[in-house]
Amino acid sequence: MSGKTGERKLQILQALAEMLEQPQSARITTAALAAKLQLSEAALYRHFASKAQMFEGLFEFIESTIFSLANQIIDAEPNGVEQARKITTMLLSFAERNRGMTRVLCGDALVNEDVRLQTRASQITDRIDATFRQCLRQAVSTNALDPSAQTTAIACLLTQLVIGSWLRFAQSSWQSSPGKHINEQLKVILG
Repeated sequence: MSGKTGERKLQILQALAEMLEQPQSARITTAALAAKLQLSEAALYRHFASKAQMFEGLFEFIESTIFSLANQIIDAEPNGVEQARKITTMLLSFAERNRGMTRVLCGDALVNEDVRLQTRASQITDRIDATFRQCLRQAVSTNALDPSAQTTAIACLLTQLVIGSWLRFAQSSWQSSPGKHINEQLKVILG
């Protein structure tokens, strides 16, 4: 039975993410989500206590995915500058492949939702920034980056590049690719 419960939870989260992919979608209601899945709202609430909990499920997937990939990049790439470059590219590619989750990450889908969800999005942003700082500190320690480099400021700039690209992608109704000009931008930021 728990296998079916896990499968149904995944179906609910996938349907929510699909609905979020609609660039001009209105606030997603549990009634609309239930209708999309051909379930009753009560059936949704058997799997999730609230809509906020559904968004939490999306955050868990996002966090697990992007930080697993970031750790793989860090483990495989000894050069901290290249780690930062590859992680930036990965984060932008993730957005392109997961449009609905991009709206969650940049906060666009969280307007009018539980305030704690904005806090959760902010925590992921902070963790991305910390990952960039770690990469850049390693780059300085291995002389891949000038010791006088302002690693905190560079990490902040990379984080803002990612978040801004995600937001622009969502606001453009998926027309403005988040990876557009990324190589040139990274050359300016990372050299």
